[in-house]
Amino acid sequence: MKKYNIGNDYFEKKNSFKYKKNSNSINNSKTSNSLKKNRTSDKPLKYKEDNLSNKKNNKDGYFTSSNRRNSPDKNTSIYQEQLNKKNFEDWIWGKHSVYEALISKRAINRIWCTTEIFSSEKFFILLKELKSKGVLVEEVTWKRLSQLTFGASHQGIAIQLAYSKTISLDKLINISKTNSTNPIILALDGITDPHNFGAIIRSAEAFDCKGIIIPQRRSAGLTGTVAKVAAGALEHIPISRVVNLNRALEELKKNGFLVVGLSGEGRLPILKFNEKTPLVLIVGAEDKGISLLTQKKCDFLLKIPLKGKTSSLNASVAAAISLFHLSAK
Repeated sequence: MKKYNIGNDYFEKKNSFKYKKNSNSINNSKTSNSLKKNRTSDKPLKYKEDNLSNKKNNKDGYFTSSNRRNSPDKNTSIYQEQLNKKNFEDWIWGKHSVYEALISKRAINRIWCTTEIFSSEKFFILLKELKSKGVLVEEVTWKRLSQLTFGASHQGIAIQLAYSKTISLDKLINISKTNSTNPIILALDGITDPHNFGAIIRSAEAFDCKGIIIPQRRSAGLTGTVAKVAAGALEHIPISRVVNLNRALEELKKNGFLVVGLSGEGRLPILKFNEKTPLVLIVGAEDKGISLLTQKKCDFLLKIPLKGKTSSLNASVAAAISLFHLSAK
């Protein structure tokens, strides 16, 4: 071991290196300890921040990551609540159950089926026949059908039964002319709300309307809700569901009916309309009114004069007022 003499100071070279090494190790241990402390101190701080944000989010009513882990029970209860609210009393699904309902000639409002079922040998002719009679037949995916039935074992087809049977347009025309010289038939264009439809049926029967025509699409069906709102009137008035409303209006014109439509843009007030002839009164939805193509089929466009600040009337109210004036003449 070499010794160095610098004045009165002696020190060993090896010891000097040892000293340096030890000093570095001490410094390194200090830094590593400080890093460990920082890491451990960071975790509780972040955890506290997360807890605070979770509490804040919970207070505001938002889902957090911790809430999502506990959410399945909550989602299940929400799903069950939605399932309970949806009324499936007038629904039938499953190939065998639906097939028996179809061949027994039950009143049907709507049919949903997959493309495979529609084109199958067992259902093709039946579905084609029902579609021609005005029943709405929709081809949907398997996934969509599962959504509609809330995951039930539907086997590719489901139907919604109608509360009452519909009749053909020809039969409606014959019935209306047999019972009256100047019958009034009501045609609905775009009335999709069942409560409005039920109220219109009630008013139509009360003012001796001879029948109601509804299109295959863009119309509420004859469901239990419609029957309930109609308050028994559905039992006393015939309903005809047609594939195309405009073609039905042309057929009515050929049979001597005058076609009049209700419109806020009509030029003739309903009080000044004095035609005494078989009439078809068309009522459209409150927001859209009668479609432009259907307006062109009208012989007259009538309006109900309004004196207040209200710019429009509910479809069922407008139908009731119009039927009252037209049936009184």
